[in-house]
Amino acid sequence: MYFYTLMPNPLKLTTVVLLLLFLFSCRKETFTTDSSARLWTGIDTVHFDTVFTTTGSVTKGFKIFNRNEEGIQVESIRLAGGAASPFKININGQPGPQVSAVQIKGGDSAYVFVTVSINPNSANLPFIVQDSVEIAYNGNSTKVHLQAYGQNAHFFNNYSISTNEVWTSDKPYVITGSLLVQQGKQLTISKGVRVYVHAAAPFIVEGTLKVEGEKGEEDNVIFAGNRLDEPYKFHPAGWPGIQFTASSSGNSIRFAQIKNAYTALVLHEPAHNNQPVLTLAQTVIDNAFEAGISATGSSIYAQNLVISNCGKNLVIQKGGSYNFTHCTIAAYSNSLLQHKASLVQLSNFFEKDNTLTTKALNAIFTNCILWGESGGLVKEEIVLMENNAASFSVTFNGVLWNSEAPGATISGNSILQDPQFKSTEDKLYDFRLGENSPAVNKGVPTVVTLDADGKSRPVGLPDLGAYEQQ
Repeated sequence: MYFYTLMPNPLKLTTVVLLLLFLFSCRKETFTTDSSARLWTGIDTVHFDTVFTTTGSVTKGFKIFNRNEEGIQVESIRLAGGAASPFKININGQPGPQVSAVQIKGGDSAYVFVTVSINPNSANLPFIVQDSVEIAYNGNSTKVHLQAYGQNAHFFNNYSISTNEVWTSDKPYVITGSLLVQQGKQLTISKGVRVYVHAAAPFIVEGTLKVEGEKGEEDNVIFAGNRLDEPYKFHPAGWPGIQFTASSSGNSIRFAQIKNAYTALVLHEPAHNNQPVLTLAQTVIDNAFEAGISATGSSIYAQNLVISNCGKNLVIQKGGSYNFTHCTIAAYSNSLLQHKASLVQLSNFFEKDNTLTTKALNAIFTNCILWGESGGLVKEEIVLMENNAASFSVTFNGVLWNSEAPGATISGNSILQDPQFKSTEDKLYDFRLGENSPAVNKGVPTVVTLDADGKSRPVGLPDLGAYEQQ
């Protein structure tokens, strides 16, 4: 007796598979008209943060989900405000204000993209613009509300200040192209002004910049990028920063917040009148990608200055003259910027294109906190680099830091303890002193009578850092 094993014919099997695939691909998508088959958006309102008039906005959007087995043909997706609406919509690549006969297969979805532009008007305060996207299908109607906060502003695109100019707080100032303060001219920025700068708009000072903020959040002057939507309003490198050229002199910044720049302040060369190129007081520099301050052979006098959470907080090269009193320079890693470079870097030389330039360095830090997050990423928070061809003098007179800096002159208290800031865990960070901070009453007497909040310092021994414990 013989037994035979019946094996399928490969050619026939392939033909059957291809036939089945063809039949399934030709199966006509069925669409239901049953009103009980509902669509779902998963959102009832699309919110836009502050949108400046005429500049337009980022694109936001939502999906329309069909969780039914059968397809649904949407009669229309339209802006309730029609063509006059400040909002614009686009559905799966088709522009609005209305798109009809949109087919959404079973288990599939459609994309609705939304932008907004707000026309200029006389309003100086923020205002709200609203509309809605109406979705009509199978006798049903649903809405997704649109809401944007708009604000009129002063707009500058490739603007050059050729006469002395004063900015007041009537409206924000939005810089969409470069801004130049010409040599010999002065820009004065009054209390409460908000300056928002585009990512590709350098702010260059050849003449003089006077920032005259006052204490209190509302009266501080604020510099930031012009992307105010989340998450970008928290991102470092949102705008280039402020650059003071070699011809600039007599600059001062007081009660200001300089946030989310690439390098917040850049200084080149010293002033020609034996005065500091820049005087800083009661100012916060935060979340700069490359550096908080980068100075090359320049001069700065700073008191009650906070430089926090920057790629490099303070970089001084090719010498110069610097005086920092009651300053807090601190860095902690966060989700956007890791603390992996030294807090403070000081040198009396500069090398470029194989050419070495040296210049005397004189830097004094009085009653300062210089603290970087521990954890092994940074071995030395204070880096001193000396070239013997020029003098090199760095003095710390009353300081709290991670470790002492070899080669520096140290007097007053030198405290190697955690400063115990009030809060370092939330994303905004609070570098005021906690109740049990070792920096309390450890400073040396100075002529500085206020702290970074504009509050009085005691006649006796002050606290270290920019903030006096209240």
